[in-house]
Amino acid sequence: MIPVYLINGFLESGKTEFISYTLAQPYFQSMGRTLLILCEDGENEYDAKLLKKTRTILEPIEEEEDFTPESLKYLEKKVNPDRIIIEYNGMWNPKNMVLPADWKIEQQITTIDASTFPMFYTNMRSLVAEHVRNSEMIIFNRCDGIDDLASYKRNVKAVNASAEIIFEDKDGEVNVSLAEELPYDLDADVIELDDKGYAIWYIDIMDNMERYDGKKVEYIGNVIKPPDLPEDVFVPGRMAMTCCAEDMAFLGFICKWDKASTLPEKEWVKVRATVKLENEAAYQGLGPVLYAESVVTVKEPKNPVIDFSNL
Repeated sequence: MIPVYLINGFLESGKTEFISYTLAQPYFQSMGRTLLILCEDGENEYDAKLLKKTRTILEPIEEEEDFTPESLKYLEKKVNPDRIIIEYNGMWNPKNMVLPADWKIEQQITTIDASTFPMFYTNMRSLVAEHVRNSEMIIFNRCDGIDDLASYKRNVKAVNASAEIIFEDKDGEVNVSLAEELPYDLDADVIELDDKGYAIWYIDIMDNMERYDGKKVEYIGNVIKPPDLPEDVFVPGRMAMTCCAEDMAFLGFICKWDKASTLPEKEWVKVRATVKLENEAAYQGLGPVLYAESVVTVKEPKNPVIDFSNL
């Protein structure tokens, strides 16, 4: 399998600068060739000396219809690389991308110009979501003078809760914590979560699990009972719309309750539970497990679907 590093983002979001910086780093050096596939031309160009020094061969693909497994294999045979970097066109939808069977995406990184993010998020939300959905790292650059970076983080986390998000200004990284704007009291005996609170709690707990270890929460959720879970386990969660009506997902965490087997599927309940961090197969590692203190049947909420895009 040939490792592929996919760098995507809109035009002028900093993809070329990021790739150039990475190529120059000692940890990214390779004895073999690197195939760099360029899918759009921005204002910045690659330094020919850097490409030569790092044994990087640049090959352009200008039209989306030419980005096919056959054309990609042709470039592979032409260059015979040890690894491949793709600077993907920001207007091409990543979900339409098909790579050769023996190419494996080693890492996907999205770059975002923070100064233009609100415009793209408002007008091209679905495409922004596809950019970040499968990225391990999302880099917001040009953050100078922007005060509402926490909302940017929430918007991205709503689509990809596990992504590492980095904010950079001209002086380096900026620390942005969602805790600055939590709509609930972390020190309360019971953290009561309304719709907005549940959405932000779900996002924040993925980044800061230790913050909630031992905390007691209460919220209204819909009962899901996956067949592969024990009888004393259910998942009380909510359907969430992250970018558009066609892109909805059920978001919830494992909850253990000795009477879980009596709960009908799709029942609406108010759950009060203590959060504990445990290794669970369903999480493929450490994750939040709820231990229910009480589970009470309630009416369906007025808005059963939470709109994460308006957080």
